[in-house]
Amino acid sequence: MRKGFRPVVLLAILALLAAACGGGGGSGTGAGGGGGTDAEEVLGDVDLSGTQIEVAAVWTGSEQESFRAVLDAFEEQTGASVTYTSTGDDIAAALGPRISGGSPPDVAVLPQPGLLRDYTEQGVLQPIEGFVGETVDANYDPIWRELGTVDDQLYGVWFKASNKSLVWYNTGTFEDAGVEPPENFEDFLSAAQTLTDSGVPAISVGGADGWTLTDWFENVYLRVAGPEKYDQLAEHQIPWTDESVKQSLRTLADVFDPSLLAGGTQAALQNDFNTSITRVFTEPPEAAMVSGSDAVSGVISADTNAQLGSDADVYDFPEIEGSGPAVVGGGDVAVLMKDSEGGRALIEFLATPTAAEAWASRGGFLSPNKNLDPEVYPDDITRNIATAVVESGENFRFDLSDLQPSEFGGTPGRGLFKLFQDFLSNPSDVDGITQQLEDAAAAAFR
Repeated sequence: MRKGFRPVVLLAILALLAAACGGGGGSGTGAGGGGGTDAEEVLGDVDLSGTQIEVAAVWTGSEQESFRAVLDAFEEQTGASVTYTSTGDDIAAALGPRISGGSPPDVAVLPQPGLLRDYTEQGVLQPIEGFVGETVDANYDPIWRELGTVDDQLYGVWFKASNKSLVWYNTGTFEDAGVEPPENFEDFLSAAQTLTDSGVPAISVGGADGWTLTDWFENVYLRVAGPEKYDQLAEHQIPWTDESVKQSLRTLADVFDPSLLAGGTQAALQNDFNTSITRVFTEPPEAAMVSGSDAVSGVISADTNAQLGSDADVYDFPEIEGSGPAVVGGGDVAVLMKDSEGGRALIEFLATPTAAEAWASRGGFLSPNKNLDPEVYPDDITRNIATAVVESGENFRFDLSDLQPSEFGGTPGRGLFKLFQDFLSNPSDVDGITQQLEDAAAAAFR
């Protein structure tokens, strides 16, 4: 679910520039000299005994415990001692005083791509090309290098990813209606009608949380308009009245047909994110499927009696008119805040499959590292979701609303959240809603 987002400009989600800025020919100034793919190759026999390193991130609870396992693996290999500082959700507020006071942590893991750009523009971050560029090129598809690059300098290693291009479904409702998980949008709508006709409303929507509606739009828009248009819209280089937006909204209007929604439009507007999930996996089910990120699995496990893999399953958000695989998602990027030997070594380690494996084997984690063996994931569902992220390649895009100025893309009751709730209320008024979206975007981007 959403954390608080700061005003940002779209970072790096442009047409891939891998040929121009890839290649990283690192200078080998880090602990291991770059060029390898896994931790032993990258760090070699480096000895950091007695070295103290601090890393800060938002994770608490079970996520903190899992990241601690990653840091334990690093300590075991290098002899360093790593202190973990949890900042809570608002990492910018926690790091701000430390940055201004000249005492930032060696490494921070940022949950917002815009924050990477903000800190880079403030001169807070250290460039990392020279010691980890080759490892990034070896272990990641070019889009992830681009997402960690500002002004042609590499500043971040993407350690953790999320996948928001998923549809979770109640397997019993599908079996009873005789439908299979669809691969394209035409089949999705056909399956939705069949499910509804069988007596279970097809789609549960959590419209009380406006960001769930932006996720619906982003998935449709990426497939209808394509990655280049998605990038242009995210930077407001094209208006929200563009025909590509209108075409996407007309497509989404077919999903928001009140007859397909659990409880109709009013219930969809009143359901929050968690409720939209539990309605699908309660007994008897009140809906057959719900679109959501990999985080949905945690809600299913915590708030329902449904068993993942038997009662509950997932499929990729369907293609639209041959769009091919695409993923809207997010992630957490490791950055170097102090130019220390230990910090460099930790950044290098986080770019390796060894680091990803330490968390992936515990669950609750997706890695964008293409050289992580998917067999380390604890179950088929997570394995398939993670594979979709890796295989989306140049068609991976960050959540568009997260990349907008906060008053337009990240504020409940305003901007995208409010206007997509209005669209859910009246999906027939495409021209009216696109003009309102454009007016709000123009004001935010001034």
